Amino acid sequence: MQIIENLKVKEKVYIEKLKNGLTVMIIPKEGIKKKYIIWGTRYGSNDSKFIVPGENQVTEVPKGVAHFLEHKMFEQENGRNSLDVLSSLGVNANAFTTNTHTAYLYEATDNFYEALDEFMDYVQHPYFTDENVEKEKGIIGQEIMMYDDYPEWKVYLNALEAMYHTNPVKLDITGTIETISHIDKEILYKCYNTFYNPSNMCLVVCGDFNPDEILKDIEKRLIDNKAEGEIKRIYEQENETVVNPKVESNMEVSIPLFTLGIKCIPPKQKEKVKTHIAIDVLLNLIIGESSNLYQELYKSGVILNMPTFEYEFTDEYAHILISGISRNPDIFFDMINKEIDNYLINGINEQDFERIKKMIYGEYIKEYNDVSNIARIFLTDFMKDVNSFDYIEEITTLDIEYAKQVLRDNFKKEKMVFSVVKAS
Repeated sequence: MQIIENLKVKEKVYIEKLKNGLTVMIIPKEGIKKKYIIWGTRYGSNDSKFIVPGENQVTEVPKGVAHFLEHKMFEQENGRNSLDVLSSLGVNANAFTTNTHTAYLYEATDNFYEALDEFMDYVQHPYFTDENVEKEKGIIGQEIMMYDDYPEWKVYLNALEAMYHTNPVKLDITGTIETISHIDKEILYKCYNTFYNPSNMCLVVCGDFNPDEILKDIEKRLIDNKAEGEIKRIYEQENETVVNPKVESNMEVSIPLFTLGIKCIPPKQKEKVKTHIAIDVLLNLIIGESSNLYQELYKSGVILNMPTFEYEFTDEYAHILISGISRNPDIFFDMINKEIDNYLINGINEQDFERIKKMIYGEYIKEYNDVSNIARIFLTDFMKDVNSFDYIEEITTLDIEYAKQVLRDNFKKEKMVFSVVKAS
């Protein structure tokens, strides 16, 4: 078992790749009562065109299958719903689908091992019928229509659609009512058998565990399954330009919502963590709570609260999103562009730079106080081929020159889109 230790957070992760290809990550937290487990597969909404290991022909499935599959996994052949079973044991269970992966999880203070039986059973035993698939279409169709009425979702999705020509990240994770109408049990089984192979999955546990013992507990609950070859995922070549620099929608809102998107070039493998940290630092400098720009915008009433911002990246795409509410979104857009220009022309204040680095470093450290945060971080980073501890190490090496280069490479006006939802 491989052991990786980080002395700064005083944590160890034990990593074992089993014979069937499953990666198991164990982060012991001695004396902590809460236990958390998350089991993920590299299968998200982007993966609708692929070649199954051992086959030559391309398989293309409707948009929304990954999310549909996640919904159906809880229903079992014996008539039970595994989510209900886990809830009856007093554990908090859930699942989610992203663009790149699907995950199943629960946290528990008691009955962890009883819940583990049900958890590992339902993830390994799908049960799809013509009847239960048709029933689910109605449920997910209602969910799709509900999201269509959310201004926060609309302004976000419009920004992605304005940024990307062909990359499936621009599409709703749930699919559409039209696309899910073409899903049947054969498609679900094919996608399950392709993407839910152990060699495409990672299981992370965090809590008061003995690594060797919990590994044995996991292994004995695994069904006999062999590792398969690499799944070839097929994406169309994405144009570097944006589709539409500005998009507006009208909905029932009292104050306009905005999302500023910046399309970036995906970082190289060795630069993923450092680029991510640099962009976090830059966003805090430009529009963070302590920034001059935020203070000016807030005091003048242009924005009413702190905007949220994030940097998302994979090997296929990368983008920055800044979202909030504003009485005058156009003023916000103009002022943040001027502030970016200011940093490009005049550089970065060293004291501010070091202050923000310390703040972000403190946030990284705090994340290791909670078992659920730890487990989810390690799974998410695994899906990006990143070691979570690298963030703790890389932030100390980040300098102004590197940050300035990241600013020049990523904060480009011709790569910006501005999505606004105004009152109808």
